[in-house]
Amino acid sequence: KMPFSRGKNPNTSKIPKLHPKGLENQQDGPQTKRSSSSPQGAPKKRTAFVDITNVRVPFTFLFIRVFVQTCTTVLLLSCCLTRRDLKHTKNFIISYVFQIPPEYDIDSEHLSDSVHAVEYAKDIFDYLKSREEKFVLHDYMADEQNLNSNMRAILVDWLVEVQENFELNHETLYLAVKMTDHYLAVSQARRESLQLIGSTAMLIASKFEERAPPCVDDFLYICDDAYKRSQLIAMEISILQALNFDINIPVPYRFLRRYAKCVNAGMDTLTLARFICELSLLEMDFVPVRASLLASACLLIALVTKDLGGWTQCLQFHSGYSVEDLAPVVRKLHDMLIGPPDSKLAVIRSKYAHKVFFEVALIPTVSLETLEGFLK
Repeated sequence: KMPFSRGKNPNTSKIPKLHPKGLENQQDGPQTKRSSSSPQGAPKKRTAFVDITNVRVPFTFLFIRVFVQTCTTVLLLSCCLTRRDLKHTKNFIISYVFQIPPEYDIDSEHLSDSVHAVEYAKDIFDYLKSREEKFVLHDYMADEQNLNSNMRAILVDWLVEVQENFELNHETLYLAVKMTDHYLAVSQARRESLQLIGSTAMLIASKFEERAPPCVDDFLYICDDAYKRSQLIAMEISILQALNFDINIPVPYRFLRRYAKCVNAGMDTLTLARFICELSLLEMDFVPVRASLLASACLLIALVTKDLGGWTQCLQFHSGYSVEDLAPVVRKLHDMLIGPPDSKLAVIRSKYAHKVFFEVALIPTVSLETLEGFLK
């Protein structure tokens, strides 16, 4: 429960319990969305954003896509006629068309599925990694006159609860936290407006990431009517202007899923890495760390904990990081994991202690000595 609310019922929960937790980890795909009916007498929900899947694709992009796929098909058929070996054909396309050595290929199994956009996959993540330079943050809390790290941690803990109860994508949570940090880095916020900033950032992130995002009324409801509609809309404008309307901020969750493919990590290992990564959202120390670097460090700890080895050449190829690059962040994460948990910030640990998430929060933290053996 947030301590910042000025609502009329401070002793009641700010989060509506809409539905039981979904079985998200059954498969790493789209999650079941909440009912469109209003929770517990709340105002009727309205669509806050159009379904972007129905937007017409620009002709230029469509032409380029068809051209590339046609060339790929011709190469594929040509190789099949000469080699009659589909495996070699896929290696040929990956190696010579997409410039990826066969030993580092993690995409060719989906070559026939256009949904995976194999021909663009590496370029997409290289682009996201290049954009990180634009969104590097410093430890801005020393410049805040009315806030401290503990208040931010309480806000993030509350946002995790919002994400879980609204059954939003994890990308939405990470993006909301990123936008909150970027906004606070360039503005002086009052304590009583912190929850408004966080909930508005979650609204914007939902519009960006979700097919059916919650509407303004939903976010007013979870804040226990502590704010007016005009205040939330004004804050939305303020956040977007502070970010120059560029909210495509790289988040570690995307890199984590990509890098896990390099070692064929199971859902239990990926979920453990996600747990570590989500815990890091609470800590101000990790705000300046680049998303791809943080994701890599979390995955390495999960791999060592599960006794699945260390940082491979394939991981280094796709992430661009060596073990030496990861070592400082890995040690910081380990210090976080072995530290005494704060009873006031229990949402993430409680969430990942559930069997749906393989109870990864209950797994003992790997010793530093074992970890150091993989950092040399």
